[in-house]
Amino acid sequence: MSVHRNVLTLLAAIVLGACGFAASAQDKPKVVATFSILADLANNIGGDRVDVATLVGPDGDAHVYSPTPADGRRLADAKLVIANGFRFEGWMSRLIKSSGTKALVVEAAKGVEPIKAEEHGDGHADVDPHAWQSVANVKRYVMNIRDGLIAADPTGKAAYEANAVAYLERLDALDRDVKAAVEAIPRDRRRIITSHDAFGYFQKAYGVTFVAPQGLSTEAEASAKDVAKIIRQIRREKIPAVFLENVSDPRLLERIAKESGARIGGRLYSDALSGADGPARTYIDMMRHNIRALSAALSS
Repeated sequence: MSVHRNVLTLLAAIVLGACGFAASAQDKPKVVATFSILADLANNIGGDRVDVATLVGPDGDAHVYSPTPADGRRLADAKLVIANGFRFEGWMSRLIKSSGTKALVVEAAKGVEPIKAEEHGDGHADVDPHAWQSVANVKRYVMNIRDGLIAADPTGKAAYEANAVAYLERLDALDRDVKAAVEAIPRDRRRIITSHDAFGYFQKAYGVTFVAPQGLSTEAEASAKDVAKIIRQIRREKIPAVFLENVSDPRLLERIAKESGARIGGRLYSDALSGADGPARTYIDMMRHNIRALSAALSS
């Protein structure tokens, strides 16, 4: 009888423990990030307290993304939605409305000084949305996401603040490393060609000039006139390298490289992280990969 009672007690403990685990998993605040870079920031700040879902995943192009019914359900269940802002996700307001979500919506780029931009095709963008290409701007993203998590889950305030402090220190180290790497590149070689105009904030922060045949959005197609102009510029200014992007069709830049004589310097990650087996699994990995690729191509 004693053995039987002990077995029953053990089984009850296992069942209760499993129920407690399930309840704790269900109790995690659901956070939806519009694209992979924001999801990584949310995971770093939220840690184990949050359940983060991503709408536009690794290597995905948020410029041309079409939301699905499943995305609407994710938003409906969320306590916090994190978007970039600056009109980067042109589809987001419609998705929020159609989902009926009651979630708090945070714009990660709020408070960042935008770069004024002249769009080359779609006519709807008046600022450059790619503010995460400056590490200093991402520190503002972190603070906005931290505050959003605290508002959505006040009991996690201490954890979110501590995680944010630790991550901001890592960003400070990253910013110093990027600046040092650029400083080591000869000034007259700090010029490259990329697919679309995603690196304006990197250029402003670190002093590398980027020229792109497409505009701010990958939706805008480069005209034959734009392509010919860039080929002439490459030859005239002896721009050493052309870089492909993980979210863009490589054929245009391959053609430009072939006709101009510039070499393809590698692949940059602009609007999305890589998959788990790639070199840009996190935001910090992405920035370190990009500066290594730039340094290798422009220093030789």
